[in-house]
Amino acid sequence: AGSAGLIPSPELQEWRTACIALEKSKHEQVNCSIFGRKKKQYKDKYLAKHNAVFDQLDLVTYEEVVKLPSFMRKTLVLLGAHGVGRRHIKNTLIAKHTDKYAYPIPHTTRPPRSDEENGRNYYFVSHDEMMADIAANEYLEYGTHEEAMYGTKLETIRKIHHEGKVAILDVEPQALKVLRTSEFAPYVVFIAAPLLQNLADYDGSLERLAKESDLLRQAYGHFFDLTIVNNDIEETIAALERAIERVHTTAQWVPVSWVY
Repeated sequence: AGSAGLIPSPELQEWRTACIALEKSKHEQVNCSIFGRKKKQYKDKYLAKHNAVFDQLDLVTYEEVVKLPSFMRKTLVLLGAHGVGRRHIKNTLIAKHTDKYAYPIPHTTRPPRSDEENGRNYYFVSHDEMMADIAANEYLEYGTHEEAMYGTKLETIRKIHHEGKVAILDVEPQALKVLRTSEFAPYVVFIAAPLLQNLADYDGSLERLAKESDLLRQAYGHFFDLTIVNNDIEETIAALERAIERVHTTAQWVPVSWVY
């Protein structure tokens, strides 16, 4: 049977998230694109269409959870503010444990370069093909950069699972709406911004990182299985490795929808 508890539902949290974003947008230009680290601003089609914030709001305010015996999570989801170090953590884990972790190869509409092979760093597809797959909800995230589209297709994540590996994703938090199912069984880790004390912040970037980190924690904190403050990148990676090993050998709380 196991124990059960209650946590706020995704619908309620999406409303809170939308309110936070709207409030923030009153004061500054908000760039939520999955390619937001680029210099130019691009519309985030994933947020605007594929995962609209208000598309499933209802009166459900709590979600039941149940305690299960230990089991292997299929997906490691790294959340955090842009620039907090998620990409480095992801690449380090994959390099150290090639037999355990993998990152889904993205699809793109840009033409391949002379030294590129389809399926190695990218899957190259036509614009029409990608748009058709987007319409069929086959992409987890996608966006546009320099007139080419890029995206992560759900089947590439499933392929990693079929190989017996854990898929590592450094995605936007809105992707949890798709990932939080028994099929993807995610372990969600929030990489929090480093503490500002004793750190020189000459250009204000650390303060920006801390503010974005706080906003993410407020909006999505109830989804986090683990939070690590990234004061030292190597210590963060070591702590994450220990936590993953521990979670695979202890009982876990999961949404009841994963079971029934």
